[in-house]
Amino acid sequence: MKNVKLISLGLAMLICFVTKAQEKRITGTVSDTSGPLPGVTIVNKNSKANASTNFDGKYTIQAQKGDQLVFSYIGYKPQTKKVGEQNIINVKLVADQMSLDEVVVVGYGSNAEYESDNTFYEKKKASTAASVQKLEGRVAGLTISSNTNAIANAPQSIVIRGTNSSSSKNEPLYIIDGVPVKSNALAKINPNDIQDVKVLKDSAATSLYGARAANGVVIITSKNEIYKNLSEKEINKRLQQLHPYQPEPINDEDYESFVENAFESPKTAPLSTFSIDVDNASYTNVRRMINNGQKVPKDAVRVEEMVNFFKYNYAQPNDQYPFAIQTELSHSPWNTDTKILKIGLQGKNIPTLDLPASNLVFLIDVSGSMSAANKLPLLKQSMKILVNELRAKDKVSIVVYAGAAGLVLPPTSGDEKEMINAALEKLNAGGSTAGGEGITLAYKIAADNFIKGGNNRVILATDGDFNVGSSSNADMENLIEEKRKSGVFLTCLGYGMGNYKDSKMEVLANKGNGNYAYIDTIQEANRFLGKEFKGSMFAIAKDVKIQIEFNPNQVKAYRLIGYENRKLRPEDFKNDAIDAGELGSNHSVTALYEIIPTGSKSKFYTEVDELKYTSTKPTGNKYTNELATIKFRYKKTDGDQSIEMVQTIENKSSLLQNTSDDFKFSNAVAWFGLKLRDSKLITNSSSKDIIALAKQGLTNDAEGYKAEFIRLVEAVN
Repeated sequence: MKNVKLISLGLAMLICFVTKAQEKRITGTVSDTSGPLPGVTIVNKNSKANASTNFDGKYTIQAQKGDQLVFSYIGYKPQTKKVGEQNIINVKLVADQMSLDEVVVVGYGSNAEYESDNTFYEKKKASTAASVQKLEGRVAGLTISSNTNAIANAPQSIVIRGTNSSSSKNEPLYIIDGVPVKSNALAKINPNDIQDVKVLKDSAATSLYGARAANGVVIITSKNEIYKNLSEKEINKRLQQLHPYQPEPINDEDYESFVENAFESPKTAPLSTFSIDVDNASYTNVRRMINNGQKVPKDAVRVEEMVNFFKYNYAQPNDQYPFAIQTELSHSPWNTDTKILKIGLQGKNIPTLDLPASNLVFLIDVSGSMSAANKLPLLKQSMKILVNELRAKDKVSIVVYAGAAGLVLPPTSGDEKEMINAALEKLNAGGSTAGGEGITLAYKIAADNFIKGGNNRVILATDGDFNVGSSSNADMENLIEEKRKSGVFLTCLGYGMGNYKDSKMEVLANKGNGNYAYIDTIQEANRFLGKEFKGSMFAIAKDVKIQIEFNPNQVKAYRLIGYENRKLRPEDFKNDAIDAGELGSNHSVTALYEIIPTGSKSKFYTEVDELKYTSTKPTGNKYTNELATIKFRYKKTDGDQSIEMVQTIENKSSLLQNTSDDFKFSNAVAWFGLKLRDSKLITNSSSKDIIALAKQGLTNDAEGYKAEFIRLVEAVN
């Protein structure tokens, strides 16, 4: 009998050994059309083993021949690959707009240990930081961050964010220690009690939880499984006893105040002149606030930046000019007695192989205010996305500043990606913020390595909280205007919340031949620095100005919607010393004018009396078919002399339902911006009507940003 047992044990061990021997190491890269995808979940359906891709999209997992590997990522269609003879399996995922777009999980817990610098709370409890680190990178397609730095004397929370906004229509199934719960229960969990978070999608979800998991599953495991074997009712009762404190962000963010453009008469103000604006920081910042349930300050809303966040279907230029012009006229959706004139500019799409060599200087804020997870840690991962786009002929330098400025990476070839990324990883936050010193050094490095005919650019990444040296808006404006003369362009990347200084970032971008983006998630970094790399980093025209002369025979009054901080004097149009905005490769710019037609009455405009000494009579019936004449001036990126373009706008209006999808959607975005600003110049501020118009223009949305906009409108009362 003893021999039989020994033989059985030996056979069992042999079977286990053979089975184990059949397992092999499967490696590969997961990507989409834009490149590698970090955070993709790979699950072995047979052994239940799982893995995730790293920042470069690479993964490793154990499997046997015949096993089924499921590759899933939020916003993409899952793929199943059968393991064969090959040990390398590369996968290219395809975007799926109908999939779960975002999961937001907020847990509140107490944190009594903090230190104050009078206005902002920088240091986090070590145990809380450890809990965030345990979760970071464990959830496919999600970013996990702590918002302690946005809270004054308040508990800490952990925010788990994905690509886009979520709504009740596509809410996933939530599981805590094996028990399904409603989403509101998650808000009460102490983040320090969380051991692990996993997300399952599509077949990986429904195979385990059935049809109720059609929108995905968020699986949360607590430390010591403290909620295991409890019913949902018992879990809710236990969580309810915690009486969570709902924190409010401290009001230390800074936005430049401005007055909305009013209606003007073409008789007394015949010319409207402004600089183009390709920035879209305002939209991403507003999106962040709405997604976080915050009230949006009116001065945080710049309508033109909201409109210009989106892609429009404008035709490419087919002549010698770097951009094409398109206009469209129709009735206003928010005022019954006005019309809207849309002006669209489309920059020429330069093939990547034809782009000039780049001389980039990363100017990175490593001061103490950058220690939060959504600041320096996110910044470093963002910069890696940009590094991934560089070629051997490009070069990168890294300058950092805190109490002082310093060079941490001398000019390095773009194909030395490991060296550049290693330099980024070594950065840590601490100290005060000498922004002026950093800018001076960065521009010096850029000038010393200047590439004639190339793309010379400083990329400033900061929360804008300059508190040492040149820190006032006026000082920074003078400094950046002086450095602009070197021919080096500027890109400003804003990070963080709570003490975010939007006003300084806007000044720097406006005065420095630059553009400005707000990076709130790794997905936004991938959009601006990856997918839109050419438009963001390569200018095809600079100092682009627009001047319109409205025909008083057709126009009683007009107003420019947005662009309040980009308006110019009429005489500035032909003055080549006056700075204006840049236009990037394949970038589009949209401007909207609201018009009161001649013969119409509007409560928003009161006519002035005729002047005694000056004649303001129109020129008669000579230009009856012309609404306006529009002029553009721009310089080549390495030029000093402006080139002028002139185009006449026909007085031809279409019914709103017959306009292009671009007209409808851009008007819906502007309408929402005016609503957020509590504009006194609109009679209808119905979110329902804004959504209806946006849905009519919901085309050309492969990335899902327009659908996300509609969800944002739905979230605002």
